[in-house]
Amino acid sequence: MALFESKIKSLPRIGKGKVRDIYAVGDDKMLIVASDRLSAFDVVLPDPIPDKGKVLNQMANFWFERLRHIVPNQLTSIDPESIVTPEEQAQVRGRSVVVKKLKPLPIEAVVRGYLIGSGWKDYQRTGAVCGIELPKGLRQAEKLPQPIFTPATKAETGHDQNISFAEAEKLVGKDIAAKVRDISLRLYKEAADYAATKGIIIADTKFEFGLDERNDLVLIDEVLTADSSRFWPADSYQVGISPPSYDKQYVRDYLETLTWDKTPPAPKLPPDVISRTSQKYRDALERLTGRKLA
Repeated sequence: MALFESKIKSLPRIGKGKVRDIYAVGDDKMLIVASDRLSAFDVVLPDPIPDKGKVLNQMANFWFERLRHIVPNQLTSIDPESIVTPEEQAQVRGRSVVVKKLKPLPIEAVVRGYLIGSGWKDYQRTGAVCGIELPKGLRQAEKLPQPIFTPATKAETGHDQNISFAEAEKLVGKDIAAKVRDISLRLYKEAADYAATKGIIIADTKFEFGLDERNDLVLIDEVLTADSSRFWPADSYQVGISPPSYDKQYVRDYLETLTWDKTPPAPKLPPDVISRTSQKYRDALERLTGRKLA
């Protein structure tokens, strides 16, 4: 059964995002439940994608473990099933983590290795991406000479806004902005190199960071999932087109065929689009991690 919204009564709910439900665990920890909700164009769709939350959870945990030598992360070793009632355990099983409560930074750390999405539109208009000048004559989906860091502000509703590095420095300070940039580029490079050995191109991704009580950076939220990244199968990649992907681009492409103004309420998805999308998420997990969905 797909989980559209968790209904845990034994813990106080303190937040609900587009995909995740958040509960307080004491004063210093949180339970994060990844639902099967899907958002596109910043609107939550009315149909859940079966097992999507479990896939996202398992994929993020894989990367948290693989990249923890670069930067500490939010995870604790607490089993989510141990902090809810027996009747609630099915809601958290396989799709939840208990994390440290941290102070989130007000920026998203976007790293782009390929020219696609809003970066491609920006480049066509200005010859740059988020103020970073790029060589002339690049084509859609072309690999950049080197990955670039393009921060954005986090919007509570609506679209996140791309900002310059100078604007990021004003929001979080020069030292923290530089650390976020350097760590994000290192995380992306290591992940992209690993994914390449599995036949997957990570075109771009976004990271989020928080500060602990010592003001040290900690990796939070999700990391390198099909919701926060663009995954392309290397064997069908070609420059000049928007490549097929393992992420929700498949749903976006379907929605673009409709006469929908991209404001709520969103249209319902046909059963075949729901099924194909669910399988794409599973395929990404299995190909990247070598693990089937637990």
